Amino acid sequence: MTSGKESILRQNWRQRPFEHVMHMFWFICAISSIIGIFFILFFLLCDAFPAFLDIGFIPILTGERWDPASAIPKYGLVPLIAGTLMVTIGAMVLAVPFGIACAIYIAELASPRMRNVLKPAVELLAGIPSVVYGFFGLIILVKTLQDLLQIPTGESVLAGSILLGIMSLPTIISVSEDAISSVPRYLKEGSLALGATHWQTISRIIIPAALSGITAAVILGIGRAVGETMAVIMVTGNAAIVPEPLWNILSPVRTLTGTLGIEMGEVAVGSLHYHALFGVAVVLLLITLLINLAALTVMKRIKNSQTGGEGKKGLIPAFMMPDILSGTSRYLPYIIVVILCICLICIGIWQGALIVAIIFAISQIIDILMVRQQIQRLWFSIITGMMGIVTIILCLILYDIFSHGVPYVTLDFLTQSPKNLGRGGGIFPAIVGTFLLVTGSILIALPLGIGAAIYLVEYTRENFLTRIIRTATDLLNGTPSIVFGLFGFTFLVLYMGFGISLLAGMITLGLMVLPTVIRTTEEALRSVPDGLREGSYALGATRWQTVRRVVIPPSIPGIITGTILSIGRAAGETAPIMFTAVVFMQRRLPDSVLDPVMALPYHLFILATNVPGARNNQYATAVVLLILVILIYGVAIMIRYHYDKDTRW
Repeated sequence: MTSGKESILRQNWRQRPFEHVMHMFWFICAISSIIGIFFILFFLLCDAFPAFLDIGFIPILTGERWDPASAIPKYGLVPLIAGTLMVTIGAMVLAVPFGIACAIYIAELASPRMRNVLKPAVELLAGIPSVVYGFFGLIILVKTLQDLLQIPTGESVLAGSILLGIMSLPTIISVSEDAISSVPRYLKEGSLALGATHWQTISRIIIPAALSGITAAVILGIGRAVGETMAVIMVTGNAAIVPEPLWNILSPVRTLTGTLGIEMGEVAVGSLHYHALFGVAVVLLLITLLINLAALTVMKRIKNSQTGGEGKKGLIPAFMMPDILSGTSRYLPYIIVVILCICLICIGIWQGALIVAIIFAISQIIDILMVRQQIQRLWFSIITGMMGIVTIILCLILYDIFSHGVPYVTLDFLTQSPKNLGRGGGIFPAIVGTFLLVTGSILIALPLGIGAAIYLVEYTRENFLTRIIRTATDLLNGTPSIVFGLFGFTFLVLYMGFGISLLAGMITLGLMVLPTVIRTTEEALRSVPDGLREGSYALGATRWQTVRRVVIPPSIPGIITGTILSIGRAAGETAPIMFTAVVFMQRRLPDSVLDPVMALPYHLFILATNVPGARNNQYATAVVLLILVILIYGVAIMIRYHYDKDTRW
């Protein structure tokens, strides 16, 4: 790279000003993530400050009742925090074992052909919009729980836990599978050479070695569950109470995100209730920031261990790894079970702790009495069965929606405006509105994201500023979508005066998908060999000429993949546009960017929760939205597969 820099310095003075301009432009793009985080924090704190000043931060956190509509309004977050924690813990109880089992199956047990099928299926599970999950939960899951358990309503902690567990599975599976696949082959081969079975190698060598990555996957899954809005609104019952007893999983609850989604649209701007809701948003943002910082810390340690760390803090010598891992694996199951039992006892679910202890004791007895091959067959059968259950869940969701919705997706439905509060007519304005929102958000995020990635990879070395930019990007990526919606409402709709408009929605969605564009583009640029850059510099090209003519062309497949994934996420989001861009009924198309629009996710949410007798159009709208997102993610997967195949050749 030194020769490249010297060649740039030797350029004539006419070329230098343009290089400086491009350098400054990429730098401005790179700090956009920092600016985004700063603006979100600043405007949320500004709107929350009056509530903290009037009520007090500690009284809000420790208040035992949330009832803004009572004669003496109460703004206590304990019921909301309790509801959030209960649903999240329940989701992790389901998602963690199933996610790790599926990751083991994909990485260690599946054939190459099966792996090529399962990985895209998991990514498809991640791409399904949350409002579609919520619709499935409201129509199928809630009704099923109500009938099976003979209870007045199925909207409860249990329903929310099951649904959020399903939604968290793709994150846990993907990150855990990457961690398991990255374990050095010599550890596995050494274990097998010493006479261990495949299961003993997985449980005592591979899993302990990948434990940091699996921990990061669980933390990211927790962040996914805590930040979800639309699905929990639709299935948890939205009662701001602390269940009695605390472990009553059939009780309705309300989460922090659900409170924001339900009440923000009806509150008077500037009232104490309004400012208290921003206080809720601040608490939610702080929780998610802490979760994401924990995940980033774990992932950073993984990266350091894989690359040799910093300076003398490198890897444990390779010859010491098997002994250390063997000692770790001996006590790891006991440590995990003890921690889990203590957590269950602390939150009052002592019966659950007893069940966990009994199951673990039985597993240990089986381990002692059965021979190694029988134990391996048993565990492999369990893991395969869990993978099958996850696959069946995906197929069940898709089958239910398509079987009920496809017959009603007609040409008239796609080309007409809605009638009779959405019970009749079609969804043409919602399709156009979704297209406009997505197009505008990508036009905003794409140049900023590509520019930020170019600066981070091509125009600077790793330093304090680049670490801040990457951390801000990761934190922005982990920010709940409802927080983006509140920021867009307070800054764009009110402060900037855009009103509920297409422009406000475009900017909000653009800011939300910006981290995805930055990360995918950065990885695509890093995949270009340094030899190509050095050859370009040696021929006298400037830095920008090298980037434009040598680096970007081979990076285009990765950039396109990131763009398509961003389009898919923007098309399926509801919370960011609820308060910034959309209305439920609009017969005409927008005349300018300052007009509100309809959008498919919001239209489905209102149809499912507020319009009785619209079942046919509910399913048909879900089908159209699902097909749109599946096509988008399918194209991204095909491009990546084609690019990977070319790379292997």
